[in-house]
Amino acid sequence: MVNQKDIPIRIIKKIKKGHGGHHGGAWKVAYADFVTAMMALFIVLWIVGQSKQVKDYVAQYFKDPGAFMENTKGGGAFEKSDMSIGERVTEEFLKRQQEQMKDVAEKIVQEMSKVENLKELIKQIKMEFTKEGLRIELVEESQSFFFDVGTSNIKPEAILILEVIAKQLGEIKNNVVIEGHTDARPYLGGTGYTNFELSAERANSARRVLMDKGLNTKQIVEIRGYADSRLRNKANPLDVTNRRISILVKYDEQ
Repeated sequence: MVNQKDIPIRIIKKIKKGHGGHHGGAWKVAYADFVTAMMALFIVLWIVGQSKQVKDYVAQYFKDPGAFMENTKGGGAFEKSDMSIGERVTEEFLKRQQEQMKDVAEKIVQEMSKVENLKELIKQIKMEFTKEGLRIELVEESQSFFFDVGTSNIKPEAILILEVIAKQLGEIKNNVVIEGHTDARPYLGGTGYTNFELSAERANSARRVLMDKGLNTKQIVEIRGYADSRLRNKANPLDVTNRRISILVKYDEQ
């Protein structure tokens, strides 16, 4: 008879799988995937809310990171290491806008020089860059070339100039502001009509010609009548050069 004490006892350990929870590492992988997905979502949402210029830069980077980084090293708007990304984008954007406006200004002069009646008037077209954009001014001199004295009746020479300008500005689609200016001579007549009304009506006359000659209606965003409040020649408020029409071609918004 076998003694039960002599029979070895086997102890079987059963390891339960699947309930490791915080004891296992699978949750860490899932959490990392979740965080990565959330980061990607936030980046996408950030890009969607940025300007077209920023989106273009991001697209350029992902298309060719090496070329993008090379182009932004030294020289150009990205040479300052202490500038933020936003400042760099803004500076580069402004630089490109100015280059575009410079081309427009050169084309206007070139086209005007082809018109026999305008060759002598080119010197009365003043162009300058401002923080808002390119300002094109039709400045009167000793004679009233652009408007009949004291009226908003625009002369044929001014119409020819505005036609050239309208064709060039119609190609770039930038927003345009038209301003009228007078000298400090008070408007006579005793009807309450002042240089403010005169300057605004002259700007509006220029607007109608620009639209008729090719400028898109939606490009014109504002008409301003300044009278003599922004003199070109402050030393001589009565100087005829203070009488002018300004066409401000605004930089595109970021």
